Amino acid sequence: MRNTANSGFYKFLNWAAIALLVYSVLVAVGTVSGGFKLASGGSEGAKEIFAFATNPFIALLLGALATALVQSSSTVTSVIVGLVAGGLPISIAIPMIMGANIGTTITNTLVSIGHIRSKEEFQRAFAASTVHDFFNLLAVAIFLPLEIMFGFLQKLAEYLSHMFVGDADLSLKSYNFVKPLVKPAVGTIKDALGFLDGKMLGVAMVIAGIGLILFAVTALGKLLKKALVGKAKDILHSALGRGPIAGIGSGAAVTIMVQSSSTTTSLMIPLAGSGVFTTRQIYPFTLGANIGTTITALLAATSITGPAAEVALTIALVHVMFNVFAVTLIYGIPVLRELPLRLAEKLAQIGANNKPAALGYVLGSFFVLPGIIMMAVR
Repeated sequence: MRNTANSGFYKFLNWAAIALLVYSVLVAVGTVSGGFKLASGGSEGAKEIFAFATNPFIALLLGALATALVQSSSTVTSVIVGLVAGGLPISIAIPMIMGANIGTTITNTLVSIGHIRSKEEFQRAFAASTVHDFFNLLAVAIFLPLEIMFGFLQKLAEYLSHMFVGDADLSLKSYNFVKPLVKPAVGTIKDALGFLDGKMLGVAMVIAGIGLILFAVTALGKLLKKALVGKAKDILHSALGRGPIAGIGSGAAVTIMVQSSSTTTSLMIPLAGSGVFTTRQIYPFTLGANIGTTITALLAATSITGPAAEVALTIALVHVMFNVFAVTLIYGIPVLRELPLRLAEKLAQIGANNKPAALGYVLGSFFVLPGIIMMAVR
């Protein structure tokens, strides 16, 4: 009886900590937004600060590199939402969001390296991990040029966000319970840094907010794994092999549960390496993880109020639509659907026969090449 009571108490503490960390993410995003406004002097200053990233390709690399470094697209997209609310132009933020999709694939690719001692296991695991890489690269190759030419994601997201928060009669602002909850904590952080002033205060708030996001998202992922990873594994096992729709839906559900696409995709790599499931079976589950991870940016957008609320929701919706449209288009067209699979299997074959080449792919694609290009352009 006592063990049952203790177990219930620890579960309560775990979920209380999860709630506190969700609140911390909201506070952190509000802090980044407020700090960026102070540091940049408004939207015009923000444009100057990010002038080096006005090239969409550089913004894409910045998003990919930042995500690869922190190994969390949830963290990077939350920061981007805060920056957009603080004045970062959406035209720069959209390629950054797309880059975050590319950078997040590094975690499961690193997990596959754990199978490197066995050639057969490594080939299966590396193929299952890099199919995510190639899908996201293909998605960006298709949608970034279309977005640059037509701006359809931004326009559609602006229309939808205006429906939710733009009109006085239909606005959700009057129902926004987040602002009164978040505002005191953001104010406390600002007051704690009150020995600084002007732009220095703004910079300090941005740094504090990013630090809090890093801590909160990382800790949240660990607690959610502890609370839900058993259920997530059950969903994974029951869904894989039941067809693409079940795989995509289950991948999204598991990612929403654990708040980490990296966790979702990494759970699958050992199963692929051991031969329990094929890359083709795991492929749809990976795509569902792309969709599920967008919930974090939507959550972050709820912490933004006032005139910036609409633009914050816009970039969060861009993240959702980019992933949903990419899955629909690429997986819906057989020729496109097969391309990431074939490229992943070919790369895995090369990597299994030449393991330094596999390591070179990971380091070069995610760190060295983006860093060199960005420094050269700057």
